[in-house]
Amino acid sequence: MAVKTIWPVDHVCGHTAEVDLAARPADQRAGYARWLAGRDCTDCWQAARTGDAEATAERIAVLRAAEAGSARAWEEEFRMPPLEGSERAIAWGARCRHQLVTAAYAALVTEGTTSEAEWAGVEDAVRPVTRAGWWIDQRDADPADLPELLAAASGADRPTENPHF
Repeated sequence: MAVKTIWPVDHVCGHTAEVDLAARPADQRAGYARWLAGRDCTDCWQAARTGDAEATAERIAVLRAAEAGSARAWEEEFRMPPLEGSERAIAWGARCRHQLVTAAYAALVTEGTTSEAEWAGVEDAVRPVTRAGWWIDQRDADPADLPELLAAASGADRPTENPHF
């Protein structure tokens, strides 16, 4: 007698399904059916996965909004000029600029040996770099390298010597 190919599976979600296991070797069908029983059915699994993706997307949106608010407040407080680029690049670049410059301040001034007067020079070098893409490109840079990175920024990254701020 041949080993059955259609197995009834009672999933942990409470649904029962008839599963065709003909593609599996005969000696693996019972074990695979038992493994399937310990999981949600396909429909419940997909619904949970979609719900998780939506919840994750919502959490990320809330986080991005908070980061954007912090970046805007920081830009106003330190008179940083607006960035240039696409709408999406500007939002991302503003977050990157805020994170990198504040981390650089912590690394160089708070934890390092840079004086407040020397930091003022770094801050002045930050202002003319208004290309959002430049800040996005530097997002993984070591914050302590910011002065050197600013010195290496090209003319395309500083579209004007006298930014309006």
